[in-house]
Parts: sequence; C-alpha cells; structure tokens
Amino acid sequence: MPKAILVDTTRCTACRGCQVGCKEWKNFPAVPTKQQGSHQNPPDLTHYNFKLVRFSEHLDGDTVKWYFFPDCCRHCVDAPCKNVASVKDSIIQDKDTGAIIYTDLTAKEDFKTIKDSCPYDIPRQDPATKKIVKCDMCIDRVKANLLPMCVKSCAMGAMSFGERADILKQAAERLEAVKKEFPKAALLNKDDVSVIFLVADEP
Repeated sequence: MPKAILVDTTRCTACRGCQVGCKEWKNFPAVPTKQQGSHQNPPDLTHYNFKLVRFSEHLDGDTVKWYFFPDCCRHCVDAPCKNVASVKDSIIQDKDTGAIIYTDLTAKEDFKTIKDSCPYDIPRQDPATKKIVKCDMCIDRVKANLLPMCVKSCAMGAMSFGERADILKQAAERLEAVKKEFPKAALLNKDDVSVIFLVADEP
C-alpha cells in the first residue's frame, strides 16, 4: 500500500530535529556555511542535505511573524522527474510505498533536465560522483517497519507517517481543526504528492 507523510507546519517550531536526524541517519558530513541574515542554515538543499527547515518572515500589522517549512522531496504520485528520465531505472517508484528513488544510474542523466522538471526544486547533484540525489523517504527504515527519520525525530509531533488513505483522512481532520484559528489554512497538493503539507495560510 502507498505511504504518505503529513507535515503540519502549524506545529513546527523550527527545532530542526528532522533536518539533523535525516543527516545523521544518512551519515552525511557537515556542510560549511556562513551567516546570511537568516536563521535558515544551510541556505539551501545540497547533496548532503536532503531536508531543510526553511525560514521566512512576514509583517502582520506591526508584528513580525516567522513561518517554518520543513522542505524535502514530495514523492509525487506521478513524478515529473521520473517521466523525463532518459536512462532506464535511473529513477524508480517503489511499488510498495510509492517512494520515488534515485539510483546510481542518475549519474548518466542530464542534471539540468531532471532538476528543471521538479516543481519543488528538490534534486541536487553530487559533484564528485555526478549522481543526482534527494530524499528517499528513508526507504531502508520503512522496509524494516521503522518510521522515516524526519518523522521519528520530530519532537513536536508535526509529522505523521502511514498508509496514504489514513494520512489523507488525518490531514482532512487536522485541517478542520486548524481552520478554527487559521481560516485560510490549506493542504498543499494533497492529491499529487505523498508528502502533504498543512499550512496556516494558503500561498
């Protein structure tokens, strides 16, 4: 059965537990960064950062409000990157979970073609191996009946994982509750992706 993740941004405190947990599970090295005028760090996704909590500031009258968005691959139901791939089995969709998996064969793909096909600007390329990389929904953990590391490490309970039908039901119920405080709350692209975001204000 296809799986899905619900990311409730109204519960996110930008602790970055998901970001760090992902990096630790993948055994990725630190990425040198410098202050760019934002608490967001690193500034963008990289071949060693598959998860990134994005920060943005907005004025609400005289009040500055922070918004946090744990960005990652959406594991599209009908993935554009998979559809434009030219090398057989370089990008596959796991039949059990629906996760979109990039294999070592992506090193033979044209990176710009793959990257430009993604509406969420997710794929990155490892400059050493030329492989194209991104979140794989922790497919190794999921196959072992474990939660994806981002979900496991979310201390605020902002992320949920399970069967797609159950997650969609949970998302709809949570949306109704959130709308009492945030009338413009919405679920982003819920029919098209397997990582579904609940946001307080629809963009």
